[in-house]
Amino acid sequence: MLDLEETFVYDAVTHSYNMAPSNYRNEQHAEGITEMLFGNVSSVVSDEYTLTPEGFVRDWGVEETATMLFEESYTDMATFHPVPMYAFHDGLVANDKAGEVVDRWPDRFRSYACVDPLRDEWEEELEAQIRDFDPLGIKLYPSHWSEDHHEGWSMGDPEVAFPVFEKAHDLGIELIDIHKAIPFGPVPRGPYHPGDVDEAAESFPDLTFSIVHGGYSFTEETAWQLARFPNVYVNLEGLPAILLGNERRFGELLAELISFLGEDGMDRLFWSSGAMSVHPRPQLEAFRDFEFSEAVRKNTSMMGELPQITDDHKRKILGENYANLIGLDIDEARARLEDDEFDVAQPDGELAEPYSTTNGEVA
Repeated sequence: MLDLEETFVYDAVTHSYNMAPSNYRNEQHAEGITEMLFGNVSSVVSDEYTLTPEGFVRDWGVEETATMLFEESYTDMATFHPVPMYAFHDGLVANDKAGEVVDRWPDRFRSYACVDPLRDEWEEELEAQIRDFDPLGIKLYPSHWSEDHHEGWSMGDPEVAFPVFEKAHDLGIELIDIHKAIPFGPVPRGPYHPGDVDEAAESFPDLTFSIVHGGYSFTEETAWQLARFPNVYVNLEGLPAILLGNERRFGELLAELISFLGEDGMDRLFWSSGAMSVHPRPQLEAFRDFEFSEAVRKNTSMMGELPQITDDHKRKILGENYANLIGLDIDEARARLEDDEFDVAQPDGELAEPYSTTNGEVA
């Protein structure tokens, strides 16, 4: 069995949401997003990982996300994502929070920038974020909110999306993450279909596109994208939460994602728990124990029987694939983490109890 204490775990999407009602800008959509987030989490986690509504729906501090990851779970490093969802006054995760985690814990966190390309002065916002916290990439959502309006946009739009990609390239940023598969709140589903990533990946072969929540829905379409575009990857955020509630369904989705590439598809997947939204520890433990059923191995792949997932595959997904993509030397990274504040807080490798280092109240 995979030893999580010995495995390098890099969580590719983490946040510190501000879901407090005082942060609602577009009340209808912000409230719908908040209810969706809480409902999705509380429906799959066990009692010890279930928070009260008051413990979940609030402004989460970055230190809570950090201690949840590094003291309450086996995570070694993480990428922090600010969020440009302006149904909330601060976008749901303020840019300042990204700057804070990188300043306070540079050996534990890297960050992404975020922009809404339909928002005025997005270029200036991006340049400011690059100055403030040297982001690895850019995070996008296919939705634009005002106080009373929602509008979707396409990754294949030469007037809206392509200027973002061109600006990223000019600034030396090669990684673009796009939220897909899960519509955020009471909005049309169309912009969350991943098909428009085709046009972006074809038009900008020097950029790498990561489909966040890839395979959660539109799984076959996403599998075809992995097979056709070498510059497309899948961030698994959301799928490990399915594993907590339905192991069979998780196996079917994961198998279908790699159904055209087979074992090579394991190299194109990144781990993400989505912390603080879902606690990382039970997701990691469930993935450690996971195996494909024989029925899934024999009946899912288009190219013959799938191989069984191995510990080597899991190590790739949990950290090695993402480290390779961002140019991170794992041995050097581990050396920098020795005896830091989080390492010292875990004597003999013992993890803190769930939510014991946060302000979250367990139900």
